[in-house]
Amino acid sequence: MSRIQKRNRARIAEAALEVFSRNGFRGATLDAIAGEAGLSKPNLIYYYPSKETIYEELLTGLLSRWLEPLTALDPAGEPEAEILGYVSRKLDLSRQMPRESRLFANEILRGAPLIAPHLTGPLHRLVAEKAAVIEGWAAAGRIAPVDGRQLIMSIWALTQHYVDADVQVRAVTGMADPLAGAAAHLETLFRRTLRG
Repeated sequence: MSRIQKRNRARIAEAALEVFSRNGFRGATLDAIAGEAGLSKPNLIYYYPSKETIYEELLTGLLSRWLEPLTALDPAGEPEAEILGYVSRKLDLSRQMPRESRLFANEILRGAPLIAPHLTGPLHRLVAEKAAVIEGWAAAGRIAPVDGRQLIMSIWALTQHYVDADVQVRAVTGMADPLAGAAAHLETLFRRTLRG
């Protein structure tokens, strides 16, 4: 692949991320993506034959990046520090990648037609593995008793809500930055959960 082809694919991916995160899958069109990328529709189709192809590539790339913080949870680490570190990394990822977070949320709201196999396969196994680590820490008395899967899903819900529902968060709090104060609040909340 030439340098120009790589550059155009990157432009298309960036434009598609913007269009999909703003309009959802159904509201996105190849015309809108091409316009956002500053390319003609035939030029876009040269690289991607359909919006499904672009969407799937974006989601696949997102999932591996999105799961890095959970993958990094170290069974040999200090339990509270590992879990609070995960919360912090997940919140940072939401802050750095709000469009990607909305893209993923939209896919889930659609019933996950493109990523269902990943959810029931690799993601299911990763969550089971890390939940077992968390529950092992609880069984050893190193943290308060907690359902590992429920804790992980709570972390997802709380860290992503700030960007997935930023319009609501801004309206309710009156704050310009929906993440202002979130890190301190979540650390306190999860620390209390882990200490019982």
